[in-house]
Amino acid sequence: MQAVGKSIINAVDSTDIKELVDRTNFTTEDSIRYLWISLGLPPKALSSLTLTGDGPGLPSSFKIGHLAQTSIALSALTAALIHSIRNNIPVPCVTVPLEHAVIEFKSERLYLLDGKPATLPWGLIGGLHKTADGYVRIHDSFPNHREGALKLLGCPTTATRSDVAQAVLKWNAVDLETAAFQNNAVISALRSYNEWDVLPQAQAISNFPITIRKIADGPPGLPPHLKAGNDRCLRGLKVLELSRVIAAPVAGKTLAAHGADVIWVTSPNLPDLPALDRDLGRGKRTVQLDLISEEGCSRLRNLARDADVFIQGYRPGSLAAKGYSPEELAKLHPGIIYATMSAYGPDGPWSKNRGFDSLVQTCSGMNVSEAEHFGEGEAARPTPCQALDHAAGYFLAAGTSAALYKKATEGGSYAVDVSLAGTMKYLRSLGQYEGKTVFDCWDPKKPEEVEKYLETRDTGFGELRAVRHSASVEGAMPGWDIMPQQLGSDRPEWL
Repeated sequence: MQAVGKSIINAVDSTDIKELVDRTNFTTEDSIRYLWISLGLPPKALSSLTLTGDGPGLPSSFKIGHLAQTSIALSALTAALIHSIRNNIPVPCVTVPLEHAVIEFKSERLYLLDGKPATLPWGLIGGLHKTADGYVRIHDSFPNHREGALKLLGCPTTATRSDVAQAVLKWNAVDLETAAFQNNAVISALRSYNEWDVLPQAQAISNFPITIRKIADGPPGLPPHLKAGNDRCLRGLKVLELSRVIAAPVAGKTLAAHGADVIWVTSPNLPDLPALDRDLGRGKRTVQLDLISEEGCSRLRNLARDADVFIQGYRPGSLAAKGYSPEELAKLHPGIIYATMSAYGPDGPWSKNRGFDSLVQTCSGMNVSEAEHFGEGEAARPTPCQALDHAAGYFLAAGTSAALYKKATEGGSYAVDVSLAGTMKYLRSLGQYEGKTVFDCWDPKKPEEVEKYLETRDTGFGELRAVRHSASVEGAMPGWDIMPQQLGSDRPEWL
């Protein structure tokens, strides 16, 4: 059992910790301290964190266990910091076990609904395809992205995977990727680290995974309804979440685990992903609003007017074009925290492009490096979980609570930015395990293998057995009060 504050509280002076650019020898404790101090949070709080367990976590050359325990611990400790402020008490003890954290990184794959295991939403034409000069990965979980890829490739809607493979062979990888960016398709070229590192986008991505900037001035203090005497760290916090897939929903789910009132806004005009929603909808009330209509926009504006936190995971610029930019919402509700999840970050030529975990792994060199470490001659090898999605989600939740701390102590409204590519850059900076033996470690594939980490609850879809949250907070235990139900089941109003 390792208490973070005791292990490295005096290892590095807080004034020079941002100068630590070589993270390859970081322990998990080092990572948490580095991130914590760099975010401007009080060092003394680190003594309240205990990490248990060791090892790589999952069969990968990448330090996924390190990333899982770090990101989840950071999200829990920042929530505990808010709990200490609102109650004027020391930061309560937070504990995060490594094995449980790693299993939570696979939560959308390890649940049972009415006794049936989770199904992954991957389509029939997606995955890796050979091109004239290399490979690309096609994302086809959403019907519109699948249709966009088929149209771009000149294939009929009835095309088989073999048909798509033949069409892809006529393209060069980067040309197809570029064409996809310009059309309604999501396709990434497979690159090595060397090929990725020379791109302007690679150089535009921040070296730090969480960016917090003040967007408006204001008096210090927490939202007035975050009063003392509560059972969870963020009880009463009003969070408006507009998101899809995994990363941004993980952020909302995490804040909900600490007691936030999360309203998950989805669109009736866009397809959902039921297999993911059953896990990621825990803790959230669900509202559907048509933002193409005046009524839908009006209702969203009314919700945003009273929201403490606005989370959005749509393509950068799409909500801003409808009047929901960070600056506009700061005018509407002074003191708001505006948290954005993106694929490639707010800067660079790819900043407005769509992207997903598997595609960022593909284009950035991760898949090639993983295959090289595995040593079986594969062109590409994905990681055993959606590590970028999950870590980015916890980082966004942590950044949100860190921004709340700044609001409480300095005042103002804040924008928080986290990206899949920025999370990838941090994971890569930790270095990789050498040799193939790391690929022999445990990788649970079925809920029955992780029985001791599951909880059973009734939902709108039947009995759900799913992974409970891996962080514990003394005196304010995380957990989800609300279970998944049909999208749009709730009224668009705050509790």
